[in-house]
Amino acid sequence: MKTATLNIRLDKDLDELLTKASRLAGRTRSEVAREAIRRQLRIRQFEALRKRIMPFAEARGFLTDEDVFSEIS
Repeated sequence: MKTATLNIRLDKDLDELLTKASRLAGRTRSEVAREAIRRQLRIRQFEALRKRIMPFAEARGFLTDEDVFSEIS
């Protein structure tokens, strides 16, 4: 797999959190940071998709998450 390098600056608190998380997970700091970035980007994708489909869902009476859960349960 082809990779790219990203250099970022972390404040002291974030650096310490990253170090602690990597130790607890038994993974490298890079692995933990990649996973955090991946998750955040997926959340943003989900939110963008949700925003696009909300008018269609609302038109069909789905106004809340509970409405959806009730329908599929």
